[in-house]
Amino acid sequence: MATHNLERAILTVKETAVALGLSKNSAYLAIRNGQIPHLKIGRRILIPRVILERMLAEANCKPEVHNG
Repeated sequence: MATHNLERAILTVKETAVALGLSKNSAYLAIRNGQIPHLKIGRRILIPRVILERMLAEANCKPEVHNG
């Protein structure tokens, strides 16, 4: 039985991608570009839940600027 435990303090890249509605490749690209804060432990890339939640909360507070 597969369960998604999104209550842990640390998320994998795959879990983060699912939470954000991104593909895994897009999540890796956002991490590489510095758009998703992360920790690297050995070869593993991990995303602290509190940092991800803070990032999303700040994004909701900032008005979007459209140049057009």
